[in-house]
Amino acid sequence: MTASEPLPLNTFSFSLAIFVLTLGAASGLTAAVRRYALRRNVLDLPNARSSHSVPTPRGGGLSFILLLPLLLGWQVWQFEAPAGVMLVLGGCTLALALVGWLDDHQPLSARLRFGLQALIALCGLLALPALPSLPLFGVELSLAGGLLPVLLVALVWITNLYNFMDGIDGLATLEALSVLLAGSLLLGLAGADEYRLLILLCAPLLGFLYWNLPQARIFMGDVCSAPLGLLLALLAVWLAAETSVNLWCWLILLSAFVVDASWTLLVRLLTGQRWAEPHRSHTYQILARRWSSHGRVGVALLVVNVGWLLPWALLALYLPGWGLLFWLLACSPLVYLCYWARAGCIELS
Repeated sequence: MTASEPLPLNTFSFSLAIFVLTLGAASGLTAAVRRYALRRNVLDLPNARSSHSVPTPRGGGLSFILLLPLLLGWQVWQFEAPAGVMLVLGGCTLALALVGWLDDHQPLSARLRFGLQALIALCGLLALPALPSLPLFGVELSLAGGLLPVLLVALVWITNLYNFMDGIDGLATLEALSVLLAGSLLLGLAGADEYRLLILLCAPLLGFLYWNLPQARIFMGDVCSAPLGLLLALLAVWLAAETSVNLWCWLILLSAFVVDASWTLLVRLLTGQRWAEPHRSHTYQILARRWSSHGRVGVALLVVNVGWLLPWALLALYLPGWGLLFWLLACSPLVYLCYWARAGCIELS
């Protein structure tokens, strides 16, 4: 069955039921994690660098992590998704989630954390059946050979930037939802069945989002933020190798987070700040303070992702050789926004 063929009614109904049940299970698991965090005092305490004002439990993203293997297994059983790839996606995400869970309870050193992230990401890349090429003005640059270290650095960076960008209520969840849904649209247009997996992954995120919307009753935590970034990156690599939805499409869809995190880090490095030190000088944090609202920033993110980035990703889908140009054009106003907000500047950290 191809993506252009509608699902049989019984299969569609069953899939819809699984989606709804997963959403409900994620909400219930998040509530349970919240009670656990309150009992064990696993809290984010407000300080001068925080974007919240009351002690808040963290680790709620564990609900997504626990349900992920079941969802991947469902894809193998019902839609004959490649079991080996699902094992890679699930195994790498769970391994990094374990690192995050330990970090939520007893903070790990930055060197150890980054080392483990790099090792897990490398294992994921080597275990995938194929790595994609990067289309560039009529040339296909293979990422399986000498450019593998570049791809590894990109994966580790996306993993970390997703952690950096999880700083206000609902933002990281909304980013993942919009990227997954936009990606599923591109896959559907490309005639790829994998769109079903991306839609299903939205269910546990929606269940968690109920508890994470402003004012958040629990935060995602390191147990999920970095693993979610790695999962999105590995999905992009795998799908770019197996479908016509190339890496430029995925990079464009992720650009709101990529630009904010990259600009902020670069400014902090150039101004002599300690890059790994906690701060609140990302563009999204500055806007949340100026607007006195986390919710408005989340809505703005959705508008940017759907109204601005998705059309550029569509162009990259149909004109892949021009993907670099489309990505640069898509990022231009986001870079200006970071400049205008003075993201990363010392006086805002």
